[in-house]
This record gives sequence, structure tokens and C-alpha cells, in this order.
Amino acid sequence: MSRLHDPFRRGQLAIAALFLSLGFQYATWAARIPAIKTDLDLSAAEVGVLLMAAGVGAAVSFPAVAWLMRRMGSRRLALLSQLGLALLLLALAAAPNYPVALLVMCADGVLVGCLNVAMNAQGAALEARHERNTMARLHAVFSAGSLLAALLASGMTAATESVAAHFGAAVVLLAALGVTARTGLLDEDAPADRPDPADAEAAADAGTPAGAAARAEPEPARRRWTVPSRLTLWMCCAMVFGTVAEGAMNDWSALYLKDVAEASAELAPLGIAVVSGMMVVARLFADGWRGRWGDGRVVLLGSAVAGAGLAVALVSGGVAPALAGFACMGLGIAAVTPCVYAAAARQGSDALTLVAAMGTTGLLAGPPLIGFIAGASSLAWGMGAVAASAGAVALCSTRIRWTAPATVAQSEATPA
Repeated sequence: MSRLHDPFRRGQLAIAALFLSLGFQYATWAARIPAIKTDLDLSAAEVGVLLMAAGVGAAVSFPAVAWLMRRMGSRRLALLSQLGLALLLLALAAAPNYPVALLVMCADGVLVGCLNVAMNAQGAALEARHERNTMARLHAVFSAGSLLAALLASGMTAATESVAAHFGAAVVLLAALGVTARTGLLDEDAPADRPDPADAEAAADAGTPAGAAARAEPEPARRRWTVPSRLTLWMCCAMVFGTVAEGAMNDWSALYLKDVAEASAELAPLGIAVVSGMMVVARLFADGWRGRWGDGRVVLLGSAVAGAGLAVALVSGGVAPALAGFACMGLGIAAVTPCVYAAAARQGSDALTLVAAMGTTGLLAGPPLIGFIAGASSLAWGMGAVAASAGAVALCSTRIRWTAPATVAQSEATPA
């Protein structure tokens, strides 16, 4: 069967378009923060608050996202939030003053929370429906989206200083990705896609892939949100610490190399390249690791390598140890979020929504938090907090009930 007509491949491509959109949109506005700071005449503290506004929006969006998931399903919510994020780039470029920019960033955090939940629900449902691992590769596409945004930002900045022109070009690409996503997303509302209730209940008790699919489907709208279980709370903790580490490395690695390790101006950008490159490579292979060793072992060993590797690099000092530590962090932390999202989806949409909201909050609020620690002490201590976050993921992973490697039996053998 050709890839075009393979239902798994078609769904994988559509969901990958969503992941690419989110990584691209996030990195697009982040790359132009210096220009936005100049255009709105902001202080460093005001920029910090602007970044925090997105994290606050993501954190407070959980009740709304949970309701929207039950009301609309992941397919409709994903498409609408992807469109909304594209339009918010234009709104940010046109923001006349600081208060309006704060509102735009807060709305951005809310829509990021919506898309994050919806696209991961789609990915988990695709895994369960076809019994094939793909979540790690989907998250690799998110990282690739950030890289693509960085390349576009570099080119547009060289061509023009206009933020509006840059964001306009980005919106065109996001619109194309939205059209691609529409073609293959899973339609949970289709009767043929929904398992028989009796079979789903029996499968859920048996812990089979069909049971995972049943739990990954949105609950009926009449169900109310319930108090999260202890298991869900441990997943939230693992997700927060994991995304704090991931986001902080992307934002602070270059500055650490320049100011602490005393790297040259030419070498400093290698920090981001090493972290991002290792994350993309690890996520391309992580689905195979999940099938062989299980999600729990991948998360435990990976986060332990990430935390220990960065800690040793910070103690050693110097450019070469720092780059080696950054590589350990990218390699080890890469599979954390895909595995935790998949585990949360098996607990139902409420659990997935809460875990995803915490993940978005950690990703957006982590970098400013590390900045506050660095301001109160030093950037070395701030990066130490990143290493400690990775260690905390390892501890949290021991409290999560993971599925056995055989639960999703057929892993992908080739890249998406």
C-alpha cells in the first residue's frame, strides 16, 4: 500500500503538520522578541512579564480546554486553535502598545494549550488505533518546526526589519500546514471509529491497545471534570520539570556559553544547535526505544543521563564540557514529553488536558524562571536548576504506571 493511501501514514502526516505548526509559531515570535522590545520600547523586566503572560495563559486555560475537548473533540479543536495561533502572529505584529501585547501573549498561551492537548490526543489515538509507536517522531517534528522558524527569521531579518512582513510570511506557511492537517486527522465523532462500549470496557480492564484507544477518545460532553488522581498528578510533575528543562536549554544555552564558559561569539550559538539537534535525532529513534524497553525505562534513564550530564558539565566548566553536557540534556530529555503524553492519554481526556496544560506552562514559564534564578545568583546556578529539573523527572517517573513494551507492539522502522 502506498504511503498516500495508508491510513496510518495519512494520519501521521496530518498530525505532524500540527506539531510542526506549534513549534514554528512558538519559535517565530520568540525569535523577534528583540525587535518587539525595541518597537514597544520595553525594559528587560517588561519583556520578562511579556514572556510570562503566555505561560499564565496556558496555565489558566485548563478548565476551558477540558470543556472544549469534550464539546468539540480533538480534531475540531486542533484545527481552530492552529488557525487562531496564526492570526495571533499578525495581532502581535500590529500591537500598538504594551498592554495590548500582553493580552495577545496571554491569548497565545491559551491557544497553545488548546493545540497542545488536541494534537497529542490525536497522536495517542493514532498509536492506539494502529498499534504503532509514533509520538516521539511527532515531537521531533515540533523541534524541526522551531528550527525552520529560526531559519526563516534569519532570512527575513536580513531582508527586512519589518516584524509584520516576517509574521505575514509565517502565516502563509501556517495556513498551508493547516490545509495539510485537515486531510488526515482522526474524526472521533464518526460512529465507525468509536468502539463498542462493552468491548471498550473489557479492553480497558485488560490493558490492551483497544482499551488505550477507548480511554484516549473524548468523553461525552455531559461528563464533568473530576479531581485528578495521584497518578495524573505525578504525570503533571514529570511534565512540568521536563518542559522547564527543555525550554530553558533552548533559551539560555547560548548565553551560558558566552557569559559563563567564555566561548567566542562564533561558538555561542552552538549551544542551541547541539541541544536541538540531539533532541531531533533522539526523537527520531525514541519510538524504537519505547517498543524495545518500554516508556518508563526510556524516561527514567533518559532524564537521569540529562541531569547528570549537565551537572558534570557545570562543575567542570569550559566550552567543551558545556557542549557535551548540552548534548546529554538534548539526548536524555527528548523522549520525556512524548512518553508522558501517551501515558496521560490512556487515563482519559481530562488527564491529558491537565498534563498538557502543565507541559505548556513549563515550556513557556521555565525560561523566565531560570532567568529569575540567574538574576538572584548567577547563570551557573540557573543552569544547575535545569539539571535538577531533569533529575526530578527521573524521580517522578518511578511513581507513574507505564505500559509494557508489548502494549504498542509495532514500532516504526523508518522515519516519518
